[in-house]
Parts: sequence; C-alpha cells; structure tokens
Amino acid sequence: MGGKERVVERELLEWMREIRRTLHQHPELSYKEYKTSKLIQQKLSELSIPYRNGWAGTGVVATLGDGKITGTNSSPCHVGLRADMDALPISEKNDVSYASKVAGVMHACGHDGHVAMLLGAAALLKKREYKGLISFIFQPAEEHGNGAERMVREGALGDSVRAVFAGHIDTHFPTGTITVDEGVICSFADPFSIRLTGQSGHAARPHETRDTIVAGAHLVTALQTLVSRETDPNHAAVVTVGRFQGGTAHNIIADEAVIEGTIRSSDPDVRQTVLAGLNRITEGISLQFKVKSTVKLHDCLPAVINSTAAAATARGAAHGVVGPGHVISQGRPSLGAEDFSFYQQVVDGCLVRFGANGLSEDSPAHSGTFDFDEDVLGVGARWLAEVAVHWLDHQYREREQDGS
Repeated sequence: MGGKERVVERELLEWMREIRRTLHQHPELSYKEYKTSKLIQQKLSELSIPYRNGWAGTGVVATLGDGKITGTNSSPCHVGLRADMDALPISEKNDVSYASKVAGVMHACGHDGHVAMLLGAAALLKKREYKGLISFIFQPAEEHGNGAERMVREGALGDSVRAVFAGHIDTHFPTGTITVDEGVICSFADPFSIRLTGQSGHAARPHETRDTIVAGAHLVTALQTLVSRETDPNHAAVVTVGRFQGGTAHNIIADEAVIEGTIRSSDPDVRQTVLAGLNRITEGISLQFKVKSTVKLHDCLPAVINSTAAAATARGAAHGVVGPGHVISQGRPSLGAEDFSFYQQVVDGCLVRFGANGLSEDSPAHSGTFDFDEDVLGVGARWLAEVAVHWLDHQYREREQDGS
C-alpha cells in the first residue's frame, strides 16, 4: 500500500476531517487560538490522553507512554511531535460548506489540517505498544509571533525530549507523497521596518521640506540591488517590500514614511551580507535626501535544517506509510520560513512535507482560495505516529548495543 491509497481506517479519517472542517470554520489568529485550544483539549480528553494547557498562552502538550525504565543509568527515550494551530488575516473566497465564518480570518496554510493530523496520530498511538514517551505539541503563533520560540522558552520540551518531528501540508506535491530532505529546508526570515523622518511642507515649495516619499521610493529600488549585485547567485535570497505608507494629502509633502518588508536567505553568509547592506543603503539614502532613518528587525527566524539522523528516521517512516516510490525530495530549499527551527536549536529534528495536490483546482498557500485534498490527513497522521515509534525503537536498539 502506498501513494494515495488509504493509510488509516475510514472512521479515523472522517473523525479527522470533521475536526479539520470545524477548525476551518472557526479560524483564530496567532496567540488567540482559544476555541482551537479548547477543541484540542476536548478531543484529547475523549481519547483519555493526559495533557497540560496554557503553554505560550493557548498551546497544549499531551504525553503518552511509559516513563519507567529499568536498569542503571537509564532514562526514558522521549520524542516530540508538533502541529501549529493559527490562521491568517485573509478573507476566504472558497465556496465550500466549511468556509470560514470569521470575517477576514482564514486557515490559508493548512494548520487546521496539521491539528487534525496530530490528533489522529495520538489516536493511533493510543492503541500501539512502544517503549518511551511521546509528546504531542500543539503550538500557537507560527504565522506571527514565533510561538515555537516561546514554547521552548517556557519549557514545553521538558528535560527529556531529544527529538521533534513535524510535517507541513504542501499542494505543490501530489497527494500520497512525502518529501524528506536533510539540510536546509526552509530559509532564514528577517522581517524589517524602516521609518523615515523628514520635514513636511507645501507641495509647491519642496525646497523647504525633506520629502520622505521620494527618499522611500529611492530606498525601495536601491534595496533590490542587494540580491542582484551583492549576493552569490548560487545562493537564493530575496528582499521584498510589502508595505510602504506615508503622507496625508496630495498637496502636502510627507514628513514621515514607513517601509516594511522581509529578507529571505538560505545561506548564513548571504544573510549577513543582506542585513549589513540593508543598514548601509538606508543610511546612504538618508544622507542623500537629508532625512533621518531607523531600521528595526522583528521576529527573525533561523533556517529549518534537518539533521542527517532525523531525516533518516523520517524517511524510514515515510517508506512504511506511502512506499519508497512516493518518498521524494522537495528540491531546492524553500524561501518560506518556519518557526519549527526553534525546536531544532535545542534538540534534533526533521520537518517534512505532505503532498496534498489532489483537487481539481489548486491555489497557493496564503491566498483566499487555498484548500487541500483531505486525504492527506490520513497520510500525515500515520507518518507522525510511525516516525515517533521509529525514533524510539532506534534509540532503544542503540542503548541495547551500548549495554546501557
């Protein structure tokens, strides 16, 4: 069995589908996932799985397994599985029965499916036998606010979690495939804001002013040379300005302008080059147009880097779920960012992608028409369960070989 064939019982798939659609109809923004958290707690209680809530505000961490290990110098092997919970400030345009009921908020990145998958994995593992502990980490604020960093800081991994695994729904790949790669998977992300301050005045007397709109326009254009002329073209990078705001009327020269954007890079040296260039070019434009400037970085994200060992475990589990022929590479590192990287700063870990392109019409993530083939829920739940057991089995085999 593999590919798009059913990998979980139909009853479990329908249970997950219902959870996903309930969440999709009631999306919540980062750090406001109150109803989402309550639903997760309700489902965990129905499964008789103990949990603690309140992590990073709305996060939930449940744990299964036996922590009692016999023998000297032994401690329980402990692995974590993670799902993100938050939605995006996007208005849904899909004409479906489960469309968002919250104006201006939508699950446009598949996090509703991630929650359903992890609950499905918990249901599967509740019936399995294995040695060790498995934590189910339901994390808020992946889209905005670096919820993973806060979960780690508050101790959600405890003292014994040694590896964390996760997957992301991706409609670029066919349903029934899983991408597994080692190395950089998602890039560094450095959101920035630049505030320009000048002198306002009448549009007919520009010589009496310091025009921040003109300065900002030159700055937006100049920033594009950071990638085109200062970075190695063999290493991907992008500088995007997503917001430019300034001025109050057509005949008033603006004394303030705000520029917001993001820098994405897949190489640490390239990242430092672009960040240094951002400050240098901003300072140069400020001098040229005699305006003041301040540059700030916000909620910066490290790259997601899958270790060789964790990727091997992830690949072995994927082979068992969809078959070797359906385990593929995602190709080049994505310039998208993922705060799963914060778990990898402290423990081993691997992030994979679950192919979900099985609908007649597909739309990109972070758009009002995003949706995915719900058959992916079974693939994700089964892989999450299998990768946890694979990792635990490997750890105990190593212990037996070491004699500890």
